[in-house]
Amino acid sequence: MSARGSRLQVESLGLQIGGATILADVDLDIAAGSLVGVIGPNGAGKTTLFNAISGLVKPTAGRVLLDDRDITTASVPARARAGLGRTFQTSSVFPRLSVLENVRLAAQVSLGGSASLLRFPRGTDAATRLALEKLAVVGLDHKRDFAAGDIGHGDKRKLEIAVLLATEASIVLLDEPMAGVASGDVPGLVENIRDMQREKGCTVLMVEHHIDVLMGLVDKVAVMYFGSIIAYDTPHNVMNDALVQSAYLGTGSTGTAAA
Repeated sequence: MSARGSRLQVESLGLQIGGATILADVDLDIAAGSLVGVIGPNGAGKTTLFNAISGLVKPTAGRVLLDDRDITTASVPARARAGLGRTFQTSSVFPRLSVLENVRLAAQVSLGGSASLLRFPRGTDAATRLALEKLAVVGLDHKRDFAAGDIGHGDKRKLEIAVLLATEASIVLLDEPMAGVASGDVPGLVENIRDMQREKGCTVLMVEHHIDVLMGLVDKVAVMYFGSIIAYDTPHNVMNDALVQSAYLGTGSTGTAAA
């Protein structure tokens, strides 16, 4: 089954905590099936924006829309059921479960079952078949029986993508997917992300501090600075934007920006 990409809209999103402005009038319109990158220096508000979109924090202003449906006040599980998936800066796999069990658990829920580990079958069922299919997509089917905590960091990132694929998410938020990944594993992970977006048709929004990797992957780039979006355009136009160069890229960047 192939996921259908969803349109994501962020309208005048704001967040204030203790009088401090964390997000200010953030506007983004991400087309269904597109791949968009988010860059910006430390403290720019990138992860906070992801937290607001995914429901981990409640914005104090503005709206979040998924296919024109207002999900601003929806719970995290409700957003997941609507097709919103997310990874985090640090690995979020279940380390004591096998690689296969991690993906199978997501597949089990996606197919209408429960998240109970007690419901794992003895034989091969639809959820197991779906999990094996997604592991093959990211190239981890040969490690299906490994404990997730025992595989390398790059493989953990691939496993997280397999989990998202098993949920059939229509929009995926990737928070620094290359963080801590060995340079030799980066090309394979980039291809996994590209395949997820192109072959499955899902919409991808990703924060990434490796600008050279990001610019060759995404359709558009949003640049955050002090909680606001200061540019949202194609990679070429963003790299040549005078405001971006003076506020961010002109601060000595050599291809890798602060996260």
